[in-house]
Amino acid sequence: MIVVVGGIKGGSGKTTVATNLAVLRARDGRDVLLIDADDQETASDFTLLRNERAAPEAAYTSIKLTGQAVRTETLRLADKYAEIIIDTGGRDTTSQRAALTVADVLLVPFVPRSFDIWTLDKVGELVGEMRIANSALRAYVFLNRADPRGRDNNEAAAALRETEGLEFIATPLGTRKAFGNAAAQGLAVSELRPRDAKAAQEMERLYRYLYDISEI
Repeated sequence: MIVVVGGIKGGSGKTTVATNLAVLRARDGRDVLLIDADDQETASDFTLLRNERAAPEAAYTSIKLTGQAVRTETLRLADKYAEIIIDTGGRDTTSQRAALTVADVLLVPFVPRSFDIWTLDKVGELVGEMRIANSALRAYVFLNRADPRGRDNNEAAAALRETEGLEFIATPLGTRKAFGNAAAQGLAVSELRPRDAKAAQEMERLYRYLYDISEI
C-alpha cells in the first residue's frame, strides 16, 4: 500500500505521523520505504538521527524525492517494497500532487482550534481533482494534537465529518510531549522510555485502522 501523509497546512504533525507509521509497519515485519517529499526534509533528518543512535527496533529505507520524480520513482520502486509511506509536507505542491496520482490513501491530520479546519474545503477540492487521475484514492482525515475532551474536539470532528470527499476516522492523537520527545531522539513514540502508554496506544490505534489490523 502507498500512503501519503499530506494536506495543505503546515504544522499539523504530518512528519511525526509518517515516521511513526514507518517504524510500526517495519516492526511488524514489512519492508518499508519512507519517501521524504517535503522541502523541509524533516523525515530525512529524523531518519539520520535514528540511524546514528542505532534505534533498537524496526528499520526502514528512506529516500528524498521532489517534483514529478515522486511519481516516477515511486512507481519504479513499488514492486521492491511491501509498503511505501510518503511525507509530502503542508502545502499544495507538485510533489504532493505527483504522490497522489499513485497513492492508495491520503492521510490528513487536522489540529482543533486552528486555521487547519479552515482549509478543509481546499483539501476536499484537491482530493476531487486528484481522483480524476487516481479514481481509487481514499482520503482519511483525523484529529491531531487533540484535547483530552471538550467542545473544540467535537466541533472540529463535526466539520471533518461533513466535508465531501473526505472520510473522518475516530483515531485522534492527543497533545502529548511524548511525541516530540520521541522524535528528538529518532524514535517512534512506542519506543520512548519511560513509556507514555496513552501516546503509544493512540498511535497504535491509528496504525491498526489504516492497515486494517483487527487484533489488539
